[in-house]
Amino acid sequence: MIPNQRHLFDIPDDIAYFNCAYMSPQLKAVRAAGHAGVDRKTSPWSLTPADFFTESETARGLFAKLVGGRADDVAIISSASYGLAIAARNIPLQKGQKILLLEEQFPSNVYCWSERAAQCGAEIVTIPIPADHDWTAAVLAAIDETVAVAALPHNHWTDGSLLDLEAIGAALRAGGAKLVLDITQSIGAMPIDVAKVKPDFLVAACYKWMLGPYSLGFLYVTPEFQAGEPLEYNWITRAGAEDFSGLVDYADDYQPGARRYDMGERANFSLMPMAIAALEQLLDWGIADIQMTLAARTADIAGKCESLGLMPLPQSLRAGHFLGLRREGGLPKGLLETLLAEGIYISVRGSSLRVTPHLFNNDADVDKLVAALKKIL
Repeated sequence: MIPNQRHLFDIPDDIAYFNCAYMSPQLKAVRAAGHAGVDRKTSPWSLTPADFFTESETARGLFAKLVGGRADDVAIISSASYGLAIAARNIPLQKGQKILLLEEQFPSNVYCWSERAAQCGAEIVTIPIPADHDWTAAVLAAIDETVAVAALPHNHWTDGSLLDLEAIGAALRAGGAKLVLDITQSIGAMPIDVAKVKPDFLVAACYKWMLGPYSLGFLYVTPEFQAGEPLEYNWITRAGAEDFSGLVDYADDYQPGARRYDMGERANFSLMPMAIAALEQLLDWGIADIQMTLAARTADIAGKCESLGLMPLPQSLRAGHFLGLRREGGLPKGLLETLLAEGIYISVRGSSLRVTPHLFNNDADVDKLVAALKKIL
């Protein structure tokens, strides 16, 4: 178990922030790295051509460690939707083939597939929310020989309900189908190993559970798709781009691995140091230990909320860092506004009251949340 880490964040004592699935607070070290990066631009003569590559490669390698992959398999992107658009562009689809999605899936992992299906005549199949909230069984039951791709999360963004990606990935591969993952709501808080799951594409934005900056993310691409079509054609992804004097010697070849998919201006001198600082801290804590610590925290909250009529999913069916609470008859109007007035921050997504803590939350935060809910409910 990891001891409380509130001292590494700048969170006032009167704020109870349980909303990491919305956006994480910034670590002090990440904020300092961003400020230092902004300051570098005041003296551009200190920035060398090598600087356009070194920090990007450091961040690429750190993310690879986070998912159990190789740096060559990682691209640097601006957002989850950017990476998902790359996946949708490059996975072959034919008329009549099926694309599996989940009901109430996050929109970024829906729109690109709807567009792709319209272009090629493929069919979108939306798997309904299972009554028992066992998404793994529901997805496995939907896989047949007509499925070409499943675009899924590791846990559902509304309530944290969990998917067994190893089992799903194996079933898809058995039929020749592809697996595309948006793990923005789990990466950094729940372990994943691409060597075991074997996704074809995996995307993640930095600003939630990775504790990093906005407008930055990462894309894992299996070697099968590393010769594909990027979304943009920028100079820094081309072979030999390190030699600025030779950039007019236009190159057809790309940098190795998944780097062809890197976004333009990836060498952002403020965002990239922030991502590095965040990734280093996550790896120092250890993702398995983060998950274990947050699972204990959400289990405690769930137990205290059940007596208030707020029902969690069974712990075996949800991610440990994520708590979705439902109430028979629905949630009362004005719930979030009332909590906000007391300095308590959570979200409602779908029918779930979404409580998503991190290592900065303490017992006082939990007591404050439960006491406020008692008054409202």
